[in-house]
Amino acid sequence: MDSQSVRAAADIPRSTSCGDGGKKVAGRKRHLVVDCLGLVLAVVVTAASVQDRDAGMPLLERLRTLYFSIHLVWADGGYAGRLVDWAAEKCGLTLQIVKSS
Repeated sequence: MDSQSVRAAADIPRSTSCGDGGKKVAGRKRHLVVDCLGLVLAVVVTAASVQDRDAGMPLLERLRTLYFSIHLVWADGGYAGRLVDWAAEKCGLTLQIVKSS
């Protein structure tokens, strides 16, 4: 599970595209869950200003709805914090934060 910020076109409304302070990108952010082969399992698109852990909740809910047999999700460090406990309690998922070396 990871996210990627992308620039929005000039005609995109400001209500759906904001700046990502960390990456200095004005636009949108796509949050993805992929399998071990890189095939997309679930996607949530938000304004770039939305924190990863806040967008992680609807993303994991969608993943659970579509794929009931998944139990372990590896996630980027941006998803650390209260989302780990929430995923275990509400979705029955083990959210393991992977630290980059």
